[in-house]
Amino acid sequence: MKLRTLEIKLERVAGIPNPDPAQEQYMTPAPLAARLLFDAYLAGDIEGCSVCDLGSGTGILSIGAALLGADEVVGVEGDARLVAAARENAEKLSADCRFIADDIRSMRESFDTVVMNPPFGAQSEHADRPFIDAALRIAPVTYGIFNAGTMPFLASYIRGRAEIAGAVSALFPIKRMFSFHSRDLLEIPVEIVCLRRI
Repeated sequence: MKLRTLEIKLERVAGIPNPDPAQEQYMTPAPLAARLLFDAYLAGDIEGCSVCDLGSGTGILSIGAALLGADEVVGVEGDARLVAAARENAEKLSADCRFIADDIRSMRESFDTVVMNPPFGAQSEHADRPFIDAALRIAPVTYGIFNAGTMPFLASYIRGRAEIAGAVSALFPIKRMFSFHSRDLLEIPVEIVCLRRI
């Protein structure tokens, strides 16, 4: 499957119903999700692998991993409403995924690869740390979307546990969704980062 084909398929994934700003519930845009997944796929970390999507939301990363040939895909999401939406999205796209309503810190299964779009910490400082910790605990390789300004923190936080094996700059477009948004569209510089356990 080509990158553009994956992106077109992921455009069909429905967004987050009544998103909670305190939880930083922003839908991962299809082009960004497709880029992260395709990079992982080209590196041999998706096809034939077991993949866990931490904070899976409505399932865009999980569904994309399944469409790219992952053997097993598990999405973990703390908001049961989003789990229901993810299951509907997966059914709509004929993607074989399992979605669990649980705290990501409770995950004890092991996987080949983690994919994730963790909170950036705009509403709750260090909100990304439990995601990083869980990812490094359950899989040897992680692909995640991080605020570009957090790269020095990320390198320091994973020191001794993992290394940054690659990073690609991108933009995360956020449309006006909440009352505190002052612009119709805000494009946040991000990095699609690959972490590999040491």
